[in-house]
Amino acid sequence: MVGVKRYLEKYIIEDLAEKIVLLTGPRQSGKTTLSKMVTDNYDYLNFDNPDHRLGLIERTWDRSQKLIIFDELHKLKNWKSWLKGIYDTEKIPPAFLVTGSAKLDTFKKVGDSLAGRFFQFRLHPLDLKEIKNNLGDVNLQNALEQLLETGGFPEPFLKGNVRYYNRWKKSHLDIIIKQDLVDLENVQQISILETLIQLLRTRVGSPISYNSLARDLQVSDKTIKRWLTLLENMYVVFKVTPFHRNISRSILKAPKFYFYDVGQVAGDPGTKLENLTACALLKEMQYREDCYGETFHLHFLKTKEGKEIDFLVIKDDDPRLMVEVKWADERLTPNFALFAKYFPGIEKIQLVKDLPKEKTYPDGTEIRNACNWLSSFSLG
Repeated sequence: MVGVKRYLEKYIIEDLAEKIVLLTGPRQSGKTTLSKMVTDNYDYLNFDNPDHRLGLIERTWDRSQKLIIFDELHKLKNWKSWLKGIYDTEKIPPAFLVTGSAKLDTFKKVGDSLAGRFFQFRLHPLDLKEIKNNLGDVNLQNALEQLLETGGFPEPFLKGNVRYYNRWKKSHLDIIIKQDLVDLENVQQISILETLIQLLRTRVGSPISYNSLARDLQVSDKTIKRWLTLLENMYVVFKVTPFHRNISRSILKAPKFYFYDVGQVAGDPGTKLENLTACALLKEMQYREDCYGETFHLHFLKTKEGKEIDFLVIKDDDPRLMVEVKWADERLTPNFALFAKYFPGIEKIQLVKDLPKEKTYPDGTEIRNACNWLSSFSLG
């Protein structure tokens, strides 16, 4: 990604003048590269590097630089209080940019917080919209096919080689499970956790029963919930919950889980496209939250009879958009009509990968080419 602007860059530059910037996201999504693109004048300290770790402990970074980058700082004990003390005594400049491959916002629950001193950004892998806007003249249909095969993490995507991706994918998960999780949570049952991930890969797009997973893995449902939370905190998967307000006879509890790395999905192409769409929606929602202060929630709709819409986007407690994903079926799903009565005036989009002709119905429902829509949509 050297020389390629990322979608968060200009917002990060603006905020560094006044606040600590926390940049999180999946491992190898491009956080360090983006941080070093902000300015040529920086000092970089990575907690995983022993020499750098000593510099952090002794606080001997180069204060003549415009920017100080602290990478994987969340592994430093009491890092929140440590960073707060530095900010309160030394102020800005130099600016401080803190990156990490685990969710850092859990500190909001800690009394000695960084409240008022930071802005947070969440960097996602590449998607069709960022590819279209920032990677120049690219065939978007080919890019969509590649995203379904190799996911959107910059290194394997730009390599464009499935064999390379398969090797990268294995090492990527190994580092997260056998290094990051062990470092942060001292997880002992690594092999069972790996099996859990394999089970999740085959159940993308389906509601997940904690009890069923617990039986399969012969552990408690409490353990399953803890492990899933860990995988969420490490940006391996994200949860989409059912929406039930004002909808009777709905399923209230069982969530779905999707992978940040679309290439991890084990299933038919339609399931991979659904996961890709989930990633694109979440990325756009969190971009709007982090850069504009808006509030979003992502849900799905499903009744006990099995009637379902893949995604429901909520903005400021107001249902704004329903999205159904199909691989090749250009017939309009009847489930829009079923759920639309609960959401008068809501936008309804059916995305289809192989679509001969786009359509708009009298009530405003649209059937759109998935590639076209995913490369240009906005939730603003």
